[in-house]
Amino acid sequence: MKKQSLYLECYSGISGDMTVGALIDLGADKEVLINGLKSLNVDGYRIEITRKTKNSIDACDFNVILAEDNHDHDMDYLFGHEKPIETEEPKTASVLPLPKDIPSLRLTAPKLDGYKMKKVHSALHHADTHEHSHNHSHGGHSHSHTAEGSLHFGHHEHRNLNDIYAIIDSSAITKNAKDIAKRIFYIIAEAESKAHGKSVDEVHFHEVGATDSIVDITAVAICLDNLNIGEVYISELYEGRGQITCQHGVLPIPVPAVVNISSKYSLKLHLTQVKGELVTPTGAAIAAAIRTKESLPSDFTINKIGLGTGKRDYEQTSFLRAMLIEEALPTLSAAIPDTVWVLEANVDDCSGEALSAAMDILLKNGAKDVYYTPIYMKKNRPAYLLGVITSEKELPLMEELIFTHTTTIGIRRQEMKRTTLRRSFQTIKTPYGDAAVKVCSFQNKTFYYPEADNIRSLSEQSGLDYTTLYSLVQTLAGKLSE
Repeated sequence: MKKQSLYLECYSGISGDMTVGALIDLGADKEVLINGLKSLNVDGYRIEITRKTKNSIDACDFNVILAEDNHDHDMDYLFGHEKPIETEEPKTASVLPLPKDIPSLRLTAPKLDGYKMKKVHSALHHADTHEHSHNHSHGGHSHSHTAEGSLHFGHHEHRNLNDIYAIIDSSAITKNAKDIAKRIFYIIAEAESKAHGKSVDEVHFHEVGATDSIVDITAVAICLDNLNIGEVYISELYEGRGQITCQHGVLPIPVPAVVNISSKYSLKLHLTQVKGELVTPTGAAIAAAIRTKESLPSDFTINKIGLGTGKRDYEQTSFLRAMLIEEALPTLSAAIPDTVWVLEANVDDCSGEALSAAMDILLKNGAKDVYYTPIYMKKNRPAYLLGVITSEKELPLMEELIFTHTTTIGIRRQEMKRTTLRRSFQTIKTPYGDAAVKVCSFQNKTFYYPEADNIRSLSEQSGLDYTTLYSLVQTLAGKLSE
């Protein structure tokens, strides 16, 4: 089965549940996913796979519902620290008013609302915070498509990376899916260890904060494997601003784990004016673990689109868009527009031997072509015009080589447009030995050009003259392609 190429467009951020929803929407087999998750030795959760409409956009929602809410969807808990402290009105009128020249202060403090801050080891800063909202109806649409995944609710415990690896390895999912899941978890643990100044082995994941991540990450791995994904392109990650409450208190956005992952794996972050967290540690780890290409191909077609929803309501619609794409194959018969730079220098006081050596050095160092043209300079002195065709990035090197290996004291340069034919190289077997042939196409014609050095070598070995052998190889190459 041919590998498919995946593009994740993270202009609303990325999280674990958004990724799973988008991959399911792309066509990942729900039954394979459910069976794979059931084989995990993890309890305390159930899952629902539904359709939701956000701003009139239909998307897939993957929801991990925990026995004990870890507040990932609770906006008052996550952002309550930004609300002003409520104070009672004075009960008597005898309180003197403040002088008018004293500026007023707007105090802010975390709003706990009765929730107890859990003391944990080096846990995740917070689990996937786009995730695990209670079910809602949107725009009058009800959503009854539910995938059963209920398991027993469990108790609190701590798991380190090896414990999670053991859970993944003992499951019934494929080896490829296991490898993907373990790599994502390692990247998270690596980022958390740096944030807390601990080794990766010392990082522990609290059960309530890790169960949903185990499910989300394993689900992503199962879906990627099921879709037979090969190349993965990921856009820059759009992130919000402000602060967020987690088990370690109030942290800036992007949270330390996201910053560490982005730095280590060269993920491009685009900070927006959205107040809130758009990129979770799990989302950043998924992007880092599965990305194979940094930029999209210049030409491609979109074969399928999938949308996965987030659980938070921000000022912009929260969903991840995934696309199965196919790179457009180049048309061999088309000519290629190109831009090159041409360097020129008049040389009238340099020996032929030095000019020959300079040509060899320029070609070996990346010049596209080097040529000499006989000219006459001032005072009727015979001279040579040195021409060098090169790319823009090689300009400094080419100029250095020209000044070093010739006697010129000035170089002219100009940018020029050119058109070239697409080309490929073939090696064909002939009665006289293997011959290298350059194949070029234009419109409905194909041209075969045997390599000169190769023909010269075969001519010496066979005793045939160069012109005859060249013609024989050229004819044979055309017949073999028919």
